[in-house]
Amino acid sequence: MDNIIKRIRHYYPVSDEAVGLLTTCLKKQVFPAKTIIIQAGKVDKRVYFIEQGITRSYSLFNGKEVTTWFSMEGDATCGSLALYRNEAGFEYVETLEKTETYVVSTDALNALYRKHIDLANWGRVLQQENFLWLQDTHIARLNLSAKERYEKLLKEYPDICNRVNLGYIASFLGITLPSLSRIRADY
Repeated sequence: MDNIIKRIRHYYPVSDEAVGLLTTCLKKQVFPAKTIIIQAGKVDKRVYFIEQGITRSYSLFNGKEVTTWFSMEGDATCGSLALYRNEAGFEYVETLEKTETYVVSTDALNALYRKHIDLANWGRVLQQENFLWLQDTHIARLNLSAKERYEKLLKEYPDICNRVNLGYIASFLGITLPSLSRIRADY
């Protein structure tokens, strides 16, 4: 669980005691590549912490998959509506390679938040950072060229093209695969 604990403490100085309590609630699950771990239209009351591997979140728009997020080592992934509103979500989460996760129920996580302020603060800071990342991504889509968005992605995730299907990257960037291929040819 080194990647997970390292990322938790990257966001907030959670005590050893609180980390220990969190880890006692986690159950290891390993998924093969191309496994849908969260289904749109269903309430999935679990949070998946990724120790090894990568997932992509996507939604269907007019029958087409649109990639909205990638989660890697140390990240957490879940259905946002299920986590915050206990409602069925609109997104799918799929593993892109063999992915080792540690899973906790949202009920157990919320109970930990109520009892341990450092875990609650970590959860708040994590969501704050995710919100800011989403805002930055949205603004980039509005203001940066396709090439600039690609360069920004590579700066933030240098090895992503070695791990993720280029079609998913193009979808995430809001461009076509032929456009991404032309951009990549310049490198």
